[in-house]
Amino acid sequence: MGRGRELKHVASAPRTKEQTLNWLRTISGELCTTTLKRLEDTLPWYGDMPPGRRSAVGLVAQAGITSFISWFDDPKSTPWIAADVFGAAPRELLRSVSLQQTLQLIRVTVEVVEERVKDGSESLREAILLYSREIAFGAADVYARAAEARGLWDARLEALVVDSILSGEYDDDLPSRIAALGWHGHGEVCVLVGTTPSMLDVDQLRRSARHMAADVLIGVQGNRLVLVIGRARPASPEPTADAATPATGTATGTLATAAAAGSGAAAAGNGHGTGTEPTLSFMDIAVQLEPIFGPGHLVLGHEVPNLVDASKSAKAALAGFAVARSWRNAPRPVQADDLLPERALAGDPLARATLIHRIYRPLQAHSTELLTTLWCYLDNGRSLEATARELFVHPNTVRYRLKRVSEVIGYDATGAREALILQAALILGSISDHDGSTRRR
Repeated sequence: MGRGRELKHVASAPRTKEQTLNWLRTISGELCTTTLKRLEDTLPWYGDMPPGRRSAVGLVAQAGITSFISWFDDPKSTPWIAADVFGAAPRELLRSVSLQQTLQLIRVTVEVVEERVKDGSESLREAILLYSREIAFGAADVYARAAEARGLWDARLEALVVDSILSGEYDDDLPSRIAALGWHGHGEVCVLVGTTPSMLDVDQLRRSARHMAADVLIGVQGNRLVLVIGRARPASPEPTADAATPATGTATGTLATAAAAGSGAAAAGNGHGTGTEPTLSFMDIAVQLEPIFGPGHLVLGHEVPNLVDASKSAKAALAGFAVARSWRNAPRPVQADDLLPERALAGDPLARATLIHRIYRPLQAHSTELLTTLWCYLDNGRSLEATARELFVHPNTVRYRLKRVSEVIGYDATGAREALILQAALILGSISDHDGSTRRR
């Protein structure tokens, strides 16, 4: 009897640390097998993985168990935990397994180990809890570093793409670079140029754009902030035929366009539209983003069909931004085409060509009578009576012809700002005609 009590006492005696380590090394293979079986039973995403990635995840779990045994032997090895565990996985695993999934993997592995050693010593159970905490923080650190590196790379790539758009120097790699940035824009694109605020919150800017179903590329160039704006979903087709009418290019025309868009949005909101949320115009988006910019002028380039053609909108916006101070009452934001006279005087060839082909050529092709009437009306200080006397017609005839001018080109000659635009177009068109006739000689 005494001998039996002695043997029982020896059997129940606690293991030494060396004995515990030997036991853990003995059951490590069993723990790995049980862990993989538990992963497959409890985590659906693990079973859906390709065999190669599933094997890599298994290596991570196995490395975690092995690392725990090494750490239990020497707790001072804590700083190497993340490197030991995640170093066993290929680099692409970090891109295919999210942080949430990694934490689920850690939890399952720790649960398996805890269940197997639940009858072990108190120090062993405490070690498992401490190790699980350290490995969780280690995983978070690995993902944080990867996200930081990705963010810095994205910022450099985005700056490169924006610089390419501004310079118009494209190469075959531009579409792939844009795709790497996660660009979700569809169809038309506009470029918005303003001043950089003292504190630029890039994340807030992107959130604001997403709330308006838009995507942005951001470029900071000293005190100049450039946004390339694209719609995150295709624009709704317009039921009217006004889309073919040239834009007025003035503050009045901008307000009219916004009013039309607002009425269309109201119709869609009342269930009379397409049944989807209305798509904001680029001017509406610019107005919403205006508070994010610093003080000063804010210029919106014209729409272009796609991101590859965004350099045209960028050139117009940059040219308008350079001369916006010359229009004393320029609104904020202002369309680059509202600044065509100032841009033309500053030597912008795009503005000169736009004025000629949008105003002068259509009038010239439609009727020399309308062109002559507009010349006389502007030369006579927008006086109907003086224009009628010079042309030997009734003032009502002048009114009718000016109305026809507005219908043909979309500009109202009776407005002060639009009269300036028309005057610049006539001057540039006349110079162009003279240069053309001189060259023909």
